[in-house]
Parts: sequence; structure tokens; C-alpha cells
Amino acid sequence: MKDEGAFRRRILIAVAAFLVAVLALAVTISVIALRRPLPAHAGTIATDVGGEVRIERDARGVAHIYADNDSDLFFAQGYVHAQDRFFEMDYRRKVTAGRLSELVGESEEALNADRAIRTLGWRFVAEQEWPLLSRESQSFLTAYADGVNAYIAGREASQLGFEYMVLGLRVQVHNPEPWTPVDSLTWLKAMAWDLRSNYDEELERAASYQAVGDLNRIEEIFPGFPYAIHAPVLPSESSPVATSDPSGAVTSIRHGEALGSAAIQSAIAALEAVPTLVGRGDGIGSNSFVVSGEHTESGQPILANDPHLVLGAPNLFYQVGLHCTQQTPDCTFDVGGFSFAGMPGVIIGHNSDLAWGLTNMGADVTDFFLERVYSNNTYEYDGDRVPLERRTETIVVNGADPVQIDIRSTAHGPIISDILPEAITSTPVPAGSPSGGLDGYEVSLRWTALDPGRTVDAIFAMNRASTAEDVAGAAALFEVPAQAIVFATTSGDIGFQAPGRIPIRPVIEGPVASDGTWPRPGWDPAYEWQGFVASEDMPSVLNPGEGFVVAANQAVTAPGEGPFLGADVDPGFRSNRIRALLNGMFNGGGKIAVESANEIMLDSKHPIAEALVPIILQLELKDDFVADAVGVLAEWRDAGYPNDARSSGAAFFNTVWAHLVTRTFADELGDQSSFGDARWIEVVRELLASPQNRWWDDVTTVSVTETRDEILLQSLQDARAELTNTQAKDPARWLWGDLHQAQFTHPVLSPSAAPAPIARLMNPAPFPVDGGTASVNATNWAVTFDERGRPDFSMTSGPAMRMVVDLADLDASTWVVTTGTSGHPSSGHFKDQLAAWRDGESYPWPWTEEAVTEASQHTLTLTPGE
Repeated sequence: MKDEGAFRRRILIAVAAFLVAVLALAVTISVIALRRPLPAHAGTIATDVGGEVRIERDARGVAHIYADNDSDLFFAQGYVHAQDRFFEMDYRRKVTAGRLSELVGESEEALNADRAIRTLGWRFVAEQEWPLLSRESQSFLTAYADGVNAYIAGREASQLGFEYMVLGLRVQVHNPEPWTPVDSLTWLKAMAWDLRSNYDEELERAASYQAVGDLNRIEEIFPGFPYAIHAPVLPSESSPVATSDPSGAVTSIRHGEALGSAAIQSAIAALEAVPTLVGRGDGIGSNSFVVSGEHTESGQPILANDPHLVLGAPNLFYQVGLHCTQQTPDCTFDVGGFSFAGMPGVIIGHNSDLAWGLTNMGADVTDFFLERVYSNNTYEYDGDRVPLERRTETIVVNGADPVQIDIRSTAHGPIISDILPEAITSTPVPAGSPSGGLDGYEVSLRWTALDPGRTVDAIFAMNRASTAEDVAGAAALFEVPAQAIVFATTSGDIGFQAPGRIPIRPVIEGPVASDGTWPRPGWDPAYEWQGFVASEDMPSVLNPGEGFVVAANQAVTAPGEGPFLGADVDPGFRSNRIRALLNGMFNGGGKIAVESANEIMLDSKHPIAEALVPIILQLELKDDFVADAVGVLAEWRDAGYPNDARSSGAAFFNTVWAHLVTRTFADELGDQSSFGDARWIEVVRELLASPQNRWWDDVTTVSVTETRDEILLQSLQDARAELTNTQAKDPARWLWGDLHQAQFTHPVLSPSAAPAPIARLMNPAPFPVDGGTASVNATNWAVTFDERGRPDFSMTSGPAMRMVVDLADLDASTWVVTTGTSGHPSSGHFKDQLAAWRDGESYPWPWTEEAVTEASQHTLTLTPGE
């Protein structure tokens, strides 16, 4: 027995040793697999470059590239993008070409995305754009592709991204095909899609009309820009001057008749399948402001920008510097800033003469057309039956049978309701319209980005601009997406320029509003676009009398003072707050500096609290349990309504808000994740002045008509009970940051899609964040509820980067992105900027060669050769 016990112990020891060895081997293999894609950031590499190129990388892995000619600059940019972000690039080109199923295998979500994008034809249009570009732009795109291919040539997929190894456990992974210039062009379609402005509002307006059937009530929930209290980008003499935030409510009246369509529901469901690559809905906002030297400490302009976009791991932007060693006819670039992996050039940044920022302009560049389609593949137009355009495409599914789809188009564009044809039903239409028949109407999409254009030419022109005239010239080429440009020059100029290809719509008296806010009858030629706004007629300003420009997605001009760009724009809470902060500083004799510009972008004041909290504090509270909670709102008011992570008042108010908008609108409109975005904040602000308005009434309660105050009391009770259950009984212990957290999600290996160890590796842990929807620090969240009926306050989008450029000393500028430059999770640069971004800090942005050299940690030299 004694020998048997010793034998068992020896067996257990041997087994344990074996398991330890297996575990050690597994860990070793995992470490090797993780580190295998890490690129060399130092040394000398012979490649297909034309001349020697020097790549300096700083402590955060940011690459500054020095070359003797433009082709080598873009070759090297493609090379470093591929070094750090190739899987991201490959994922994007697969998505934008409708080939996601080819990458990830059999998945209903991937297949739906492929169907939708093939139907929209992003790649199809991009291929048509190539011959339209200047020869110079073609050469730059080709050089960039050559650089990408120089890096990936001879490397297996697992050497380019850890993601390929993980996908290889499920599907067959092939080595990536070479990069092409059209791969870069197609990425512009993804940008344009997510930044397309009122697409969501147009569909939602039609769906809401079906729900309530009352045009006046629809106008109440689509109130338009409040010109009476918020200034447009280019104010008129009658525009308000923001010195503080408005409280109270005003009424805006903008009447129009409407066409509702059940076919719209199929379009909404179908296009939800398109992955969000840049941003969506209220998440596609941005702040930008530029201040003239008269108001700055340095005496030269200061420009700030922080685009609010989808937040992922890795982040959307890639910081880079592109420097010619000497300006010659063959070497014309000296620019730095934020690029997109997969695209040559710089999207937002500065050169030696000029800095620029971009915000979404809110231009209406999409229209949905109801089409009467017949079974013989024709559709009705101007009394005739016109043949549909048709093409068949095959979607390759990794590990499964291919899927064929039939794509149909009218003269307006692709029929998007084909994606979910079973959802199409009959629909009410104007008198005299053709019958919808048994199958109802179908929906097509007219979109400026489906017309081939030259936006890539505009990117290179902007990178080399030095004057306001240069900016205007670049803007004339910048067709889609329509991005508002603020700029400043080292010679002291500041300005604003509106670019974009903006449709001109006819004004038609009739049952359907013709301003682009409602779907249009496709059979009537009277509703066709009448051309596009001429570039010379687009709004602009140089050196305005105010001494600053604020562009934060609000209306661009006052009514009648410029071309019509679109009705559905941000209501202006962020822009008004920035204007108030600037005016308050300047009226007190203060001047702005880089640090204070960064502080403005971090301002977290809640946009509606100043109007709503005083009403709450005046309510008669019979429940001491609720009254105890309301007390934190008085303290929050005294602090200035900050949406700070450590604020108990912000936790309570935002929870009240989630229940308030849901109780007010969901009973008639259904659950909508847009509840709570900037538009709904404006809707509620106006309704506060009408305590008996029908929207306050809960139509599901029989023989009871609720008022504003009753809904407020119920929402207070909901919020008090919820926070007591989830945080603490004592309201002083509630924290907004415990509810409102940021989660940076990998597009393929998300927490819901990947095994837990891999998910933890690829997705940084959630953390509390300041700000909220429509605050200047716009860490947006959507009003959605989990399976337990609790609101989800998770951050859905926010500042993808922050930059401040000091035109007096470009080396004094600052920048930061959300995660880091690298897409490799084992790299030290995968998330090394995340803590700074979270804490509102920024890094020095070296510009001159002396500053870049001083900051350099590693030097990689590319030399000509095999």
C-alpha cells in the first residue's frame, strides 16, 4: 500500500509536470503568434522605393517620413500603414467591396452586409472614379499601393495580423491579395456613407408619420434648427450672440405635407446591415473652432478639431508626418496630421502654411424614391414603363456555397428594398399616383456618392493648400462626404469653406414636401434633382468680424442667406456652448491658448439641464424617497450641470432623461435608439413650454391623460428606483461614470464574437468617461434598454481624436487619438494613448525636423534594392 501511494504520487507529479509543460508550450506558442506580426521600426530595409527614405518614430510610434520625391513619400506611407494596420485595411476593403463573408466565413450578419453593400455598389462606383482622377493623383495612389504591397509581399497572413491566426481556427485563411488603388478609393464610399447627413431622419420621418398620421405632430418631433437662440456657422446681424446657454423654450414652425410609406420599413431594416466604419446617426458630429490672432496669447490663429465618430480598437485615425527633404517640382508635400490606414495623404492636419479641421456639414445628399415596379422588370416614370437596370453578383462565402444576388436599379439609383423584399407592403401615396399593386412600392436611393467623382484629388490639393483661395479650390473638388472646412494660415488668416456636391431640389406645392426631408414619388419627373450648387456659390467667410468661427454641425447660414444645404442639421447645443465659452473669455479680456482650447473641447455641461432641472425642482414631491434623490440635482445645478464621471447629479439626471423620453414618445413611436440624441433634446426643450401637449400623454393608459409634470414625476420615480438597485440607496454615492463607460471594440474579434481570452486581448477594458450626448465633450450614448429593462448608457461614439494647432509655433501644437498607432495587440502602441485621451490630456505634436529628430525613438531607413 505504501509503494502504491508513492507510485500514485509519482504519476500525479508526472502528469502535473506534463500539464505544466503543455501550458508553457501553449503560452510560448501564443506569445510567438502574438509577436509574429510586429514590424521592424528600426534598421535598414531594401525595397522597391525609388530613393532613400527615412522614417522617424517617436515614443508613441508615430511615423514622420522624409523622402526626396512625392512617390517615395506615398510609397513609404503605404509601407508604414501596412506595417501597423494591415488587417484593419484588409477588413475595410473586404467590407467596402461586399466581401466580408469571404474573410469571416458563414455568418448571417456578414452576408447581410455584403448584400447591402453590393446593392449600393461602392466598389462598382469606385472603379468608375479611377479614370476621372488626375494623372498625378493616380500616380500617388499607385505609389501608395506599391508601398503596401512591398511590405506584405512574401509574408504569410499570420505575419500581418494576429486576427488572421484566430480566423484560421474557423475558416481557411489565404494570404492577402495585393493592394490596389481602387481599394483606397472604395474606402471613400464608406466615409461618405456614414457621413451622409439626414438619411436616418428622412426614413424616420416617414415611419413616424405612419405611426401618428398627423403632420403637425411630426413637425414637433422634427423641429428644425432653432435660429432664434443658436447661431449658424456664418451668423447674420440678427443671429443671437451666445454669452450663456439659453433656458426656457421657443416654438419653431416649419410646416410641410408628407408621404408615408410602409415600404420605408424595409429600407430601414435592410440598410441597418451596413457596418458602421466611421460613425452613424448622432455619432457623426464634430467640434471645430478657429480663433484669430487678436484673441490668442501667441498673436497668431489657433485651430481646434475633434471629430465625433465610432470608437474601435484600433482607433479610426493614424497619425503621420509626410515631409519632403527639400521642396522641388518632384517633391511638393510637407504635411502632418491624421490619416486613414488604406488612404494616402492626410485627412485633417496642417502643413507649413495652413491648418484645417473638418466637421460634418449636415448637407442633404441622399433622397429615397418610391418606385412603382412591375413584374416584367419595368418601372413607371412619367407615364411610361422603363426597363430596370439589372446585374448579378456572386458573394463568395469562406467555407460555404457562394450566394448569388440580383441587383436592380432605376434612374435614381439601386433598389434597396430588394435586400428584404418580403417586408414591402402597400403604402398611401398622393392622389393620382399609380397603383402600388399586390407587391406595393419599392424604394430606390439617389445619393451623390453613387456618381463617380474626384474627391481624392481634393485630399492632395488640401494637403498642399496655403491660402484661402487654395482651400476654395480644393473644396470645389471635395464632392463627398460634404465636410465643413475651418482653416487658419501662418500669415494670420482664419476662415470657413463649405465644400460638397449639394443637390438642387425643385420647390413643389403638393402633398409631398420637396426639400429632401421626405421620400419622393419616383414616377414623377417634377421631383428630380435640378443640378448641383455651384462651388463658387457655396458659403464661405474669411476673417469674420467676430474674430472666430465655430463649426459644430449646426446650420451653416441663416435662412435665405445662402444656398439650401439641408433641413436636418444638429440643433446647435455644442456650437452654442463653444461660442458662449469663447465670448465669455474674450469679453472678460482673456485670450485663448493651446491649453485653454483643449479645455473647451472637454467641456461637459449638459445641454438641456438648464431648461429642465428648474422645472423638476419646482415639482410637488410627495415621496420623500424621490425628494431625497432630487436634492442632488440642486447641488448639480450649483456646480454648472457638469456631465462628469464622478457626478451624482449627472447620474440621476441622465437616468431621468432616459425614462422621460421613452415614456413621452415610445408609446406612439415604438422603441427608437435615437431617443435622447441632440434632436430629441431640442424636441423636449420646446415641449417643456407646453405642459398639456399630446406627446406627454401615455396613449396606453385608458381614461387617463398625462401631462408634462406627471411624466416627469414618473420618470423621477423610475430613475430613483433604478439607481437604488444598481448603485446605492444614498444618492450621494451615485456616479455617472459607473453608468457611462467607453468600450473600444474590435470590428471582428469583439467581446460578443471572440473567446474571452482573445476578446480581453483585442478589446481594451471599459472605463468611465466624462461628457454625454450633445455636450461639447460629446461622448454620445443611445437610449436603449437591456433585457432587465435598464437603460444602457454605454458610449456609442465620441472624439476619435483631438488636435489643437498653434499657427505661431507649429511645434507647440498638440494631438491625441483614442487608442494608439498600432493595430497589433502585442505592440506597446496598441493603446498607449488611451489613458491620455480618457483623462483629457494631449501630447506634443513635433513638426520641424529638429523637433521630430529630438522626439525620435527609432529610425527605419528604406533603400532601393531587392
